[in-house]
Amino acid sequence: MSSPSKRREMDLMKLMMTDYKVEMINDGMQEFYVEFHGPKESPYQGGVWKVRVGLPDAYPYKSPSIGFVNRIYHPNVDEMSGSVCLDVINQTWSPMFVFLPQLLLYPNPSDPLNGEAAALMMRDRTTYDQRVKEYCEKYAKSEDAGAVPEEKSSDEEGSEEEYASSDEEVAGKADL
Repeated sequence: MSSPSKRREMDLMKLMMTDYKVEMINDGMQEFYVEFHGPKESPYQGGVWKVRVGLPDAYPYKSPSIGFVNRIYHPNVDEMSGSVCLDVINQTWSPMFVFLPQLLLYPNPSDPLNGEAAALMMRDRTTYDQRVKEYCEKYAKSEDAGAVPEEKSSDEEGSEEEYASSDEEVAGKADL
């Protein structure tokens, strides 16, 4: 039986050999970002997300903490904080490269962090899928996944018109 640190290294190396973009935080192997694409033939197809992963000392016996950096519409993800429901992680925990697509392909509306998304999914799957696609268009482009959100103080916050105009300016710039 290998030690938790050896298992952490092995799982992280496997993750780095996938199509996912992995970016280490600090010098350790316990915190990192993973950028991944939404699964094909799902409402998340075309989206790109960045998640922050924290591996506990007791990994792999204890599941990691996972939080989305950019917004996603999903029953098991808190829309504002990006936190993923711990029950979902603990029930389906498997290596990261398997877990992330499964989370998007098989949401569990009976244990929601986003009650609105869960209710809509159970009540009207077509409208739910459309809302997911809208979020993909608005928040899940590769440039969105790469950006770490900045916190603004309340005196720096602008009006909705200022946000709308700044969004248009950014969207209008060509890639360099």
